[in-house]
Amino acid sequence: MADYISPVFYDLLAVHSHVPGVREKLPSLLAGVRRSVLEVGAGTGLITTSLAECTPAEIFALEPSATMRAILLSRLAERPDLLARVTVLPCDAMGLDLDEPVEAMVMINVLYALEPGYRRRLWPVLADRLEPGGLLVLTWRDGGPPKPRPMRHLDSRRVGRHTYTVSSEITESDDERATCRYLYRITRGDEVLSEEELVGHAYRPAWEVLRDELVSAGYVRAAAPDGLLAWRRA
Repeated sequence: MADYISPVFYDLLAVHSHVPGVREKLPSLLAGVRRSVLEVGAGTGLITTSLAECTPAEIFALEPSATMRAILLSRLAERPDLLARVTVLPCDAMGLDLDEPVEAMVMINVLYALEPGYRRRLWPVLADRLEPGGLLVLTWRDGGPPKPRPMRHLDSRRVGRHTYTVSSEITESDDERATCRYLYRITRGDEVLSEEELVGHAYRPAWEVLRDELVSAGYVRAAAPDGLLAWRRA
């Protein structure tokens, strides 16, 4: 989990941002997958349940954050039909230990959280756990990291009598990394009930950098809808 994400706010905001588009686009990419899918960075399970609905495969949901993992398990507890089909892995991706290679891997909004050195080491590790011809799918946004900008409102959601609001600023930016400051606030009318400030880094490599890393690790690019990248292990 990126260190500027608040688990309290995550689902409230994600279900209105990237999640609907990803849920719409994944089924066509995974249409031929029947045996197994690894989800790297499963978070709270918003995509995990969608994977289970669009494929009959066994799902391995990897999530190192205990807080996010707890929400994921709570979501699965409400779906008895999935309890026998979804295995939650509490490890870091580098320590991934599977009985056999999987047919497909999915990484949704994970790339931005990977420090460059870690990311370069990760691709070969994932390739080793993906069967030949297996599919790697990840979300992608071109253009490099955002430029520095002042604090601005991003989104708000009303829950009962309270309003959950997130704002952010970009304090620094270079070729790949941006330093982000997020402010999470819960209010009742004009009264501030809670305020949390989190600062962390987001990474957005240039296309040429990402392409070369994946090719060097043994992946071949495949067709994918806008906003997603698909690669197959050679």
